[in-house]
Amino acid sequence: MTMQASQAGLNAFQDKRFGMMICWGIYAIIAKQEWVMHTDRIPVSEYEKLVPQFNPVKFNADEWVRVAADAGQKYIVIITRHHDGFSLYDTALSDYKITNTPFQRDPIGELAEACARNGQVQLGFYSSLLDWHHPAYRFRQESGLAWSDYLDFLHGQVRELCTNYGEIACMWFDGDWPRHPIDESNAYFQAGGSFEYDKLYDMVHTLQPHAVIINNRHAEPLPGEDVQNFEQDLPGMNTAGFNESRIYDYPLEVCMTINDHWGFSAADHNTKSTRHLVHLLARSASVGANYLLNVGPNAEGLINPVEIERLRGVGDWLKANGESIYGTRRGVIAPTNVSVSTRRGDIHYVHVLDYISDSVTLTGVPEGITSARLLQGGAALALIRSEGKVVITIPEASRDPFDTVIILS
Repeated sequence: MTMQASQAGLNAFQDKRFGMMICWGIYAIIAKQEWVMHTDRIPVSEYEKLVPQFNPVKFNADEWVRVAADAGQKYIVIITRHHDGFSLYDTALSDYKITNTPFQRDPIGELAEACARNGQVQLGFYSSLLDWHHPAYRFRQESGLAWSDYLDFLHGQVRELCTNYGEIACMWFDGDWPRHPIDESNAYFQAGGSFEYDKLYDMVHTLQPHAVIINNRHAEPLPGEDVQNFEQDLPGMNTAGFNESRIYDYPLEVCMTINDHWGFSAADHNTKSTRHLVHLLARSASVGANYLLNVGPNAEGLINPVEIERLRGVGDWLKANGESIYGTRRGVIAPTNVSVSTRRGDIHYVHVLDYISDSVTLTGVPEGITSARLLQGGAALALIRSEGKVVITIPEASRDPFDTVIILS
């Protein structure tokens, strides 16, 4: 029987509510996002020429962790190997890795140490299930390798990540698309075969019993997967292909970009506003989902200053309103076009995101609720019940520019 994460691990993961994904690799040199090897049809032999060029001398693990902490993010999911096959840590299973670049250092190890020093942010790992570089994955007949050779590599790398860097928050898998058209150019998966999830997941849960397993390519979690993930989507919104009757049976996570790309793209200046990011965080929490927000550092190892500014803006809002996000669960008050809710036990938090009028009208408010007050400052607000609805008026001077939080009890 496939194992699951411990209940303590599941609870701790949900309590975090806000995390940072870091999409970084040698593709940052080209500065056209992380799929550039595929989109530009770059042959392996040409793509490998990026390795001796990669020297991110401005990378500072403590600074990256500090950015996450200042944003109020409680965990980081760092890409250890993306689809291009380049490992961002000192793996013993491949020479195609960052310690064989001019940089020579292991940024994953440095991030693990920085998280331990910071004490507020836990590290988790992303690992690609596919690999456009590995000859066993690509089924080159002349390689003499079999699918089992690739599985040994994949499982072996996950074992390294679960063994060498202390206790982690999660293992985040991506890329389960056998025989997908994107793989046709190299005849991937001609011989078929699975990733042997049962063995892979049991290994993770044995080595890291509190770490949750996330796979964002499965419409419903497989045995051993602990979290249902949504990419660039909020549960209950554009959920085509998902089993909507089962969505809320699992802890949830929403992963989104801060602009339009995951990996660094020099031409992408479409950075989301702080207000919009706060709204996405509140809407995610309201459906019981963590919000995993991506940054894509450049080839020097720097996070975009504009992204840092927006993240710190979210962090400033959380300093005053974090009680309504961290440790909460899915709200029971019906969402409207201007408000959503979260809850902690019998305490309910209404997030007022926009103002059509001076009042917000709510349905589904539990009968035992008799009072309303502002989270910031604690001022009491008038609460009127009428015909199954609750109407609360919020003075204009008391409104938060991003998200006004009301406590109902």
